[in-house]
Amino acid sequence: MELRLDGRTALITGGSRGLGRTMAETFAAAGASVAVVARDQAVLDDTLGALEAANPSAAHTAISADVRMADEIARAHAQAVATCGPIDILVNNSGTSNARPFLEITDEDWQEDLDLKLFSAIRLCRLCIPHMRSQGWGRIINTLNVGAKAASARTCPTSASRAAGLAMTKALASEFAPDGVLVNALVTGLLVTHQWRTRWEREGGYDTFDDFVAATGERIPAGRMGEAQEFANLALFLASDAASYVTGTAINIDGGLTPVV
Repeated sequence: MELRLDGRTALITGGSRGLGRTMAETFAAAGASVAVVARDQAVLDDTLGALEAANPSAAHTAISADVRMADEIARAHAQAVATCGPIDILVNNSGTSNARPFLEITDEDWQEDLDLKLFSAIRLCRLCIPHMRSQGWGRIINTLNVGAKAASARTCPTSASRAAGLAMTKALASEFAPDGVLVNALVTGLLVTHQWRTRWEREGGYDTFDDFVAATGERIPAGRMGEAQEFANLALFLASDAASYVTGTAINIDGGLTPVV
């Protein structure tokens, strides 16, 4: 089965690296126009080049914006629409792990994490859903992590922010299903991205990154870490017409790591 997104426009936050970039390239190769939003313009420019190579016939844009800020989100959305057209597919993918001991987390830390991971998704959904409703078709995919379902010690504020995103996913799915707007979440486990390479460079302990990845994968039931492309393949399915009866789900893509379904 070939999954296509011809004629669709996608907006992906956190889209310049890792999972976001892989999704962006996968969506573009499937025929979509893609707008990616992140902060580092140099990395965004490189990503834009990859999108144009994947689908040179579509309009793409790479927008530098801080999605923690409401006015920046509004600007990014407006720029994406102006260049690529109204948003049919929204992927809320911004955020990184910010786990630490609870007593060390300040009010400012909590607010920053909520702004980055939860309020950015809230604000973009509010901007994108009216168009989706008007045309009777829309897809929203929220990137979460295993802490959203099964939080462990020292995982705040990330686990709390992601759990709120999980609840919002279900609430929006129930509210907008009659309008043809489908809302789902992908719950990530341990996937090989630039964040893990940065962690390996910071912590050391292994001669090569491949050794680090192999050792980390030993604690996963599948016996390995996942690949960004495996994540993007599932996102492409949810964004496509093939997933027309799938909404309100939070799918684990974790090699069996999460202790709950």
